[in-house]
Amino acid sequence: MTPATSMFTPVEADLRLLADNLKQLVGNRHPILFAAAEHLFGAGGKRIRPAIVLLISRATTLEDQDITPRHRRLAEITEMIHTASLVHDDVVDESDVRRGVPTVHSLFGNRIAILAGDFLFAQSSWYLANLDNLEVVKLLSEVIMDLATGEIQQGLNRFDTGISIETYLQKSYYKTASLIANSSKAAGLLSEVSGETVEHIYSYGRHFGIAFQIVDDILDFTSTTDTLGKPVGSDLKSGNLTAPVLFALAEKPSLEVLIEREFAQEGDLEQALELIQDSQGIQQARELAAHHAKLAIEHLAVLPPSESHQALINIAEYTLSRLY
Repeated sequence: MTPATSMFTPVEADLRLLADNLKQLVGNRHPILFAAAEHLFGAGGKRIRPAIVLLISRATTLEDQDITPRHRRLAEITEMIHTASLVHDDVVDESDVRRGVPTVHSLFGNRIAILAGDFLFAQSSWYLANLDNLEVVKLLSEVIMDLATGEIQQGLNRFDTGISIETYLQKSYYKTASLIANSSKAAGLLSEVSGETVEHIYSYGRHFGIAFQIVDDILDFTSTTDTLGKPVGSDLKSGNLTAPVLFALAEKPSLEVLIEREFAQEGDLEQALELIQDSQGIQQARELAAHHAKLAIEHLAVLPPSESHQALINIAEYTLSRLY
């Protein structure tokens, strides 16, 4: 299995530059926000979103030319928006740890965490406006709305065993795929590729983002606490019903009872996890993720062959390989 970072080889230098720039973009006028940002941007993470933006920027730029400062800034804005949403998500989910590192609110308190998230959203909007491209501003503004919509939808659907796979996929688009799809599309617009190519790039991001989210949701049942950086089954415990659960529900009616009573009785959660493991739910979710990863790769056919093009294919394939 190829580690994620080695797939970013064509943009490795770009990502190093991005890491340095992110801290500077926050600025040190607000020491506590700067400390929060330093903690966030120093916490590692896969940097998959800015890497995709940079790879698409390179795949749509002539081989003998460098990507523009606007492409680089777009990658930074993408990571800022993603990070801002994580800070708020962690407060909503009451998570003390992310990727094995203490969350901002567990270190600085809820008030600072909410303000830090707001500040990052505001900063990203300001830098976005300075790209002077109305189409790109519209795309990324929509992402910020989608992130909130997805979070609200997830909150309203807690412990609701009646939600469909379609509703789950729509929420996955709002929470994960929208940022990847629209920032990818924005990179294509900055490269001034044709309208048809831009739509294919958007579809790559959309299907990749959905596959990525489904894989994450499967790992919540098949991985270990150490690898996840959070307890196994934590999505289910909080009432967030993902693909493996929804598929398992169709097969195991007794699972519904446990979820509907919100695991109120001792042993309920353990029993629910056993029922899911004993069903075809995880396998069906794997097939759904593979379907979306395959569609993502098909949409890349419009791009000329290049190292960056190949890396975009590898990332989609790697996402699935995390399951094995």
